Amino acid sequence: MKRLLLVTAGLFLLAAACKPPKMDAYEKNLEIPGHDWAYDYKPSFEVKFEPEDTASLYNIYVNVRHTAGYPYSNLWLLVSTQYPGDSIPQSQRVELPLAEASGKWLGAGIDDIYEHRIPIQRNAIFNKPGTYKITFEQNMRQNPLPYVMNVGLRIEKAGNRP
Repeated sequence: MKRLLLVTAGLFLLAAACKPPKMDAYEKNLEIPGHDWAYDYKPSFEVKFEPEDTASLYNIYVNVRHTAGYPYSNLWLLVSTQYPGDSIPQSQRVELPLAEASGKWLGAGIDDIYEHRIPIQRNAIFNKPGTYKITFEQNMRQNPLPYVMNVGLRIEKAGNRP
């Protein structure tokens, strides 16, 4: 009987040590105040990665929701990432295509509202466990940028690191 308990306890500990990564997907969308995205409104997202999550690759997307009145075919963003333990974020300028050259919106639409999920990085690696802070800043010439309703971040597991 003692032996059975030891074997069972050993199998339980082995199963707990081999647990799968915790982070399969993260998604959060934030409303743009008044649907006019001003330069000083910088939506921010905090994503926590556990040590076991660093063994995976991730795809990173920006979600955008706007009305048909949005005056441009694209959206330029400054995407800043603050890594765990770092005090200074690293920034990158990213273009998000929202419409074809003909003017047809690329996103899914209902009535006059369009939603886009645009990939900005495939097979991203999050090397350090901890909390990553990702901030979006609209980087268009017009301020405020009208008819933008929501912006969001989606991170989904893409597979295991080689």
